[in-house]
Amino acid sequence: MTKWNKRQRLEAAIAGEIPDRIPVALWRHWPGDDQDAGALAAAHLKWQHDYDWDLLKVGPSSSYSVVDWGVRDRWVGHIEGTREYVRRPIQQPADWEKLAPLDPYQGMLAKQLKALHLIGEELAGETPFITTIFAPLSQAKHLADNPAMLSHLRSHPDAFRRGLETITESTIRFIEAAKETGISGIYYAIQHARYPQMSPAEYEMWARPYDLQILEAAGDLWLNILHIHSSDIMFDELADYPTAIVNWHDRETGLSLRRGLQKIKGAASGGVDHWTLHQESPEQTLEEIEDAIAQTNGRRLLLGTGCVAMVTTPLRNIRALRESVERR
Repeated sequence: MTKWNKRQRLEAAIAGEIPDRIPVALWRHWPGDDQDAGALAAAHLKWQHDYDWDLLKVGPSSSYSVVDWGVRDRWVGHIEGTREYVRRPIQQPADWEKLAPLDPYQGMLAKQLKALHLIGEELAGETPFITTIFAPLSQAKHLADNPAMLSHLRSHPDAFRRGLETITESTIRFIEAAKETGISGIYYAIQHARYPQMSPAEYEMWARPYDLQILEAAGDLWLNILHIHSSDIMFDELADYPTAIVNWHDRETGLSLRRGLQKIKGAASGGVDHWTLHQESPEQTLEEIEDAIAQTNGRRLLLGTGCVAMVTTPLRNIRALRESVERR
């Protein structure tokens, strides 16, 4: 019997067919290494070498897309691998209008492109890899801070809209440049489609049009993943977004894989709570894996977590998750 490659396995899952086995992938942040292109690439390539994931999601720092506008942050030891913001350039509503589109071949964006090139060259087409793209509202939050951003959105909509348009243009420029590295898709991270951050009407006005512009720019890629972050999410409002896979905190939101798959096309990514994976031993992880497979009948599933694996996750738990799909 011909051995399946990773793309065939993923495409079968996306199409609702039965692959040779359930595809599996975990991703995480790489604090410190995420500030240098070579180190970031090396960290990802070792991660892939150690576990042979069916796709490699490249995880930069959350600030990578806004550093070149003057954001400053630092690593202080958070177990998710996220960084602490110490300087934000947006202080007043008028500052949104001062943003200019970024050149993806300069500064931190150029470092990300270099990392993607190094990863793509080493993987040589054997493992699909995707780049992380933060939604414009998420980037805006990093530029101002969340309360200020939401305040400006509501009190000075014209200035804020011009800022969002600039962020969107810069994001699309980066995606076009990233395509040259051989990426198979984007991991589109949305953080504001949730209550009580915004109402559905506000999301429809301030997020959806920009989301769709970005997803259209990535529409010629085959492995785009939508990540809907946190709990109390507006899942129904995003269920029609044109992506191959949807990733959400299925163990934390109350929206199960089974129910989510009834609302979307393509596949779901998840099944294991990243806090469960972080426990001392793998027993609970294995229980959630069995439940995830039962919910989906082994179809339309990319097994993993609803968000990033913690940087302090026990390695035996990661190995248990990875090996679970081989024993079926």
